[in-house]
Amino acid sequence: MKNFTPILTIFLTVAVAVLFYLQFSTKKTPTISSKNLNDSVAAASGFKIAYFEMDSLENQYNYLKDVRNSLRSLEQKKSGELAALRNSGRNKIAEYQKKGHSMTEQEMAAANEDIMRLDNELKSQEQQKSQELQDESIRKIQDVKNTIEAFLKEYNKGKNFSYILASSADIMYLKDTAYNITKDLIEGLNNEYKKKKKP
Repeated sequence: MKNFTPILTIFLTVAVAVLFYLQFSTKKTPTISSKNLNDSVAAASGFKIAYFEMDSLENQYNYLKDVRNSLRSLEQKKSGELAALRNSGRNKIAEYQKKGHSMTEQEMAAANEDIMRLDNELKSQEQQKSQELQDESIRKIQDVKNTIEAFLKEYNKGKNFSYILASSADIMYLKDTAYNITKDLIEGLNNEYKKKKKP
């Protein structure tokens, strides 16, 4: 046991000396920064992510602007139709109120039925027009989404991104602008849309 401690000390001293020798005698290899390491890992694995700014796309994509304008016009048209129905109902009620004192019991019952029918028709029309507007909105927005997806599939053939994300300020907190494809996306989509619009 007495010999064990000096032997252990000698062994550890030799081990440390060997490690120092190996550390300082070998050629230095360049250190790799974490960004280069991440890029090399991404390149080696084939995993790349790009993004586009959603608010920029919404403000600059002409087809989406036209869709929004079209939906606004449709909403105004349906609101106008409903307003005409409401006015017609109000006029009918005002007409019945003018006749009120001179109406027989039978005429009053018929007027009440007519007012209830007009009210039900208005509610039904409101529901129908709201549903039509919602269906049209969903259809058109889905068409915009499909157009963007189709463009991105074609765009990505040469880029090989694993993911292309839509960026929004409340969703993404950090992004490397080197992977921002917003400009390419808007330019490409607008060019395609311009070609489609030409007769």
